[in-house]
Amino acid sequence: MEQERIIRNSIVIHAPAARVWETLTSPEKTRQYMFGCIPETDWKAGSTLLWKGVFDGKELTAVKGRIVEIEPGAYLSYTTIDPNQSMADIPENYLTVTYRLEPRDGKTELTVTQGDFGKVADGPKRYEEVYQGGEGWNPILLQIKQLTEG
Repeated sequence: MEQERIIRNSIVIHAPAARVWETLTSPEKTRQYMFGCIPETDWKAGSTLLWKGVFDGKELTAVKGRIVEIEPGAYLSYTTIDPNQSMADIPENYLTVTYRLEPRDGKTELTVTQGDFGKVADGPKRYEEVYQGGEGWNPILLQIKQLTEG
């Protein structure tokens, strides 16, 4: 069995949690920080979540999954897999992404986790693609901070 591999990144955003949540879930905003993709979902536990975008002139689903748990303004957990890769589309190959928002004196600490890469097909390769030498979600978090504070 592979060792546990979870990516965890945090950032403090100078805005209330409600505004951070709006940035995380609004298609107009996600397109700006999530590689041109927008979420298609009703934001309810158990519902499908599709990240759709245009690549090489074609609309496609970049990532798909399911909402596991949601507490608007505070917490979101969803599963994710890239349907364009060659691995089997089975529950064992899905990763879990979580967003946790914690209010801090008028600011919000946003923590994102993704994993466990040690339990999925092509785990080491998928981990390195996201981890990027230690960067992980940091570039995305910086964009979320700029959009929310701007």
